[in-house]
Amino acid sequence: MRPERTLAMGGVTHALLKTHLLSDGNEAAAILICAPSPGPRQRLVVRQALLVPHDACPVRKPDAIVWPGAYIEDAIDIAEPEGLVVILLHSHPGGWLQFSHIDNESDARVIPGLFEAFGECHGSAIMTPEGAIRARLYAPDMSSQPVDLVTVAGDDISYWWNDRIVNGVPAGRPLAFTGSMTEELSRLSAAVIGVSGTGSISAEQVARLGFGSVTLVDPDKIEKKNLNRILNATSADAEQGRSKVEMFSAAIAEHRGDGVAAHICHTIGTREAIEAVSQCDVIFCCVDSKEGRQYADLIATAFLIPLFDVGVTIPTFLDDGKVAIADVSGRIDYVQPGGSTLSDRGVYTQESLRAEYLLRTDPAAFQDELAAGYIKGIHEEAPSVITLNMRASAALVNEFIARAYPYRQEPNRNYARVSFSLAACDEDHYTEDDFDRGENALLGRGAAEPLLGLPLFRKPKKVAG
Repeated sequence: MRPERTLAMGGVTHALLKTHLLSDGNEAAAILICAPSPGPRQRLVVRQALLVPHDACPVRKPDAIVWPGAYIEDAIDIAEPEGLVVILLHSHPGGWLQFSHIDNESDARVIPGLFEAFGECHGSAIMTPEGAIRARLYAPDMSSQPVDLVTVAGDDISYWWNDRIVNGVPAGRPLAFTGSMTEELSRLSAAVIGVSGTGSISAEQVARLGFGSVTLVDPDKIEKKNLNRILNATSADAEQGRSKVEMFSAAIAEHRGDGVAAHICHTIGTREAIEAVSQCDVIFCCVDSKEGRQYADLIATAFLIPLFDVGVTIPTFLDDGKVAIADVSGRIDYVQPGGSTLSDRGVYTQESLRAEYLLRTDPAAFQDELAAGYIKGIHEEAPSVITLNMRASAALVNEFIARAYPYRQEPNRNYARVSFSLAACDEDHYTEDDFDRGENALLGRGAAEPLLGLPLFRKPKKVAG
């Protein structure tokens, strides 16, 4: 059963909370300010964590804490203007991931005060020494519902399922590449942005791994020139001008059944596509444009979704007047919310976005700025790159598995970027610490208007009539 209620946070925030809440064996407290995502799924993202200072608490014991109400008032001041959700979080140093009768009594006293101030939903949560979190949400009548899934996207991707906690102990993580991994994936949703060369191969893997929901985003139609690199595409699809996502959704239904694949036949730079992707648990970005990567970057940041981006290239040069291949290479980037973004890593820049825009809208103005598909320097209508795409797409999806079901001999933090060269028979990797991280005001913004902080996506106001 897929989660109806999810709480998501970035690994940077989770690490900060864990250090504060579990520093000395006594209970400690913090307050989470959470933003919603577009419905229908209730997916809350942690925008800000307010740490309650240890020395401000009159009582701190291994099994009890009393903390001043002034910090709740501070949280209300922050959350009320946008109608955000406040979740009161404290630690259980003893390791019991279960709300106690003392926790229930405390919520009964404190949570109504939040509703008196504002809002239709607030909650409480607990954390145990291994970093596991359990949460619940209250309605104004103080009826409560458990948060089905708490997820943290850091160097590793963690999932804590409410229904997998038995007697206050969460179930162990599934082993990579096993049936138990497939079972968990059946409860998660993936977005694949771009369903062409690398995208169709990635979507095929995602669907066959067993993701419960696969959202496909691509505005283009199938043409004869790309039949050699889009999985499941046929000559009939090209003749009919069938959309890539419609074709691929039907292909997934053939082996997974109806209701697994959803398709958005628009660019990712549309409100419909952004809202659909914001509902997902992981994003695989397989576009060949800078603008597409920028949107994926912004969505991942605003909605705290782990992002996996792939790119391939075959640069060429002139050798005695003949065109020769300089390299055959690929790149996979893992972007964790609160870490370095694709922008921070230089995958796209304002200059490259501008150049791409000019190439698309005014080729004459583009002049000397060169950007031509897979092979730079040669105009190829149907590049024979499926073998390169297969290599890159497998690395892309395996990177997700390595994060969610760790199997590497080294820490995942060392693999924020992996690049390979088939020409040099070489592979390099870069740690998260190799990239500078800029300030990011979009982090945890959620569904606040305008969407992604861009005036282009400001929701039209309803006109009374």
